[in-house]
Amino acid sequence: MAGGGDSLRALLRAANALLQQRRYHAALAVIKGFRNGAVYGAKIRAPHALVMTFLFKSGSFREKLKSIAQATYAHSRNLAYFVFTYKGLLAAQSRLQGKKMPFHSFLAACIGGWLVFGDNNPINSQIIMYLLSRILFGLSRLAVEKGYIPQPRQDPFPLLAALVWGTVLWLFEYHRHTLQPSLQSSMTYLYEDSEVWHDVSDFLVYNKRTDSK
Repeated sequence: MAGGGDSLRALLRAANALLQQRRYHAALAVIKGFRNGAVYGAKIRAPHALVMTFLFKSGSFREKLKSIAQATYAHSRNLAYFVFTYKGLLAAQSRLQGKKMPFHSFLAACIGGWLVFGDNNPINSQIIMYLLSRILFGLSRLAVEKGYIPQPRQDPFPLLAALVWGTVLWLFEYHRHTLQPSLQSSMTYLYEDSEVWHDVSDFLVYNKRTDSK
């Protein structure tokens, strides 16, 4: 038994020594990036899928759990693959050209995005839309910092909030098919289901009655 413990400690020491080797840093960073992508994707998707599935999806308890597991796995896998691809391509470009350059990041991410997130499915669509909104904010701030557009005299956020909500509700009311299914479900719950009730039970307690009354 003691021999087994000694072997394990020796293995751990060897692994820790390897992790300290600077010449392997780029390759090890790719592996650590894959790990972090998988963990982060699971942490983000699991609670979201849990809430959305039990709020809006029909089916048995087992079917709902299966749906949650599939969504979590897909998000975790895709993010892990993307980080792995991105960091690998970044390291390869830096090695080939002798130093890290700004366009390396853009090119590596473009290739990773095409390969990993190019399939138009609900999970990828949500991720891309999440990123798009943040990109628009980031580019707007960058444009002001660089002087391409003048600094607003007043906070433009109230106007932005008004335009975003006005547009999305107009689309929901008159062009619903253009919105993502999960957003359609959320808005149906908020703005249509609130128009229907029969008694106190489905007015305050439940959204919809489940009996045949």
